[in-house]
Amino acid sequence: MSEPDASLRVSDAERDQTLHVLGEHAAVGRLTLDELEERSSRALAAKTRGELATLTGDLPQEAGQDRPAPVLAKKPVRWMVAIMSGSQRRGRFRAIGRINAIAVMGGDEIDLREAEIEGGELTLNLVAVMGGATIYIPDSVELDVGGFSLMGGNTEIGSERPPRPGAPVIKLRTWNLMGGATIFRVPPQARGLGLKEARRLAKAAGRGELPAPG
Repeated sequence: MSEPDASLRVSDAERDQTLHVLGEHAAVGRLTLDELEERSSRALAAKTRGELATLTGDLPQEAGQDRPAPVLAKKPVRWMVAIMSGSQRRGRFRAIGRINAIAVMGGDEIDLREAEIEGGELTLNLVAVMGGATIYIPDSVELDVGGFSLMGGNTEIGSERPPRPGAPVIKLRTWNLMGGATIFRVPPQARGLGLKEARRLAKAAGRGELPAPG
């Protein structure tokens, strides 16, 4: 893009097109959930074509050119089981379709910030019996929580800002018996930081004590 073109102001349609391209690249594993949300927030705030161009400059022009052909078989399912112990899933990994997590007198810790979410949607099926799960997600994604709890429940910690338009959807389905899930809605300030700092910043965001991201 030439320098004069880079300085031209962008339209809403151009921002939407960039969001679509970023979503396509995330669907084939080039961007993690956190990377997608970080670039998407910058796209929504972009004022010039040059600012938009920097968001896709390191990505191939054809987002879906290496997308695998559709398969009739069911999507793989990932299981996490913690029985009187703990299980963890963090870092960069492929989350396809759904994750089933069972905690019996134990706990599951699932950090989705670096996950690659296929198709923009992931279902977490969580079963907790005298145990629970701790989930970390960017606070700009859409969270849909449902299920049933007996002598237990779910807790959401973080900001209550609405998800960005077109954001990935995390469907959390919990079945709790004397247990539950804790969901940390992690703000942009926690990108690249460890879980302890992510929890601290999510709590601060929930109290409205965080400055705007730089």
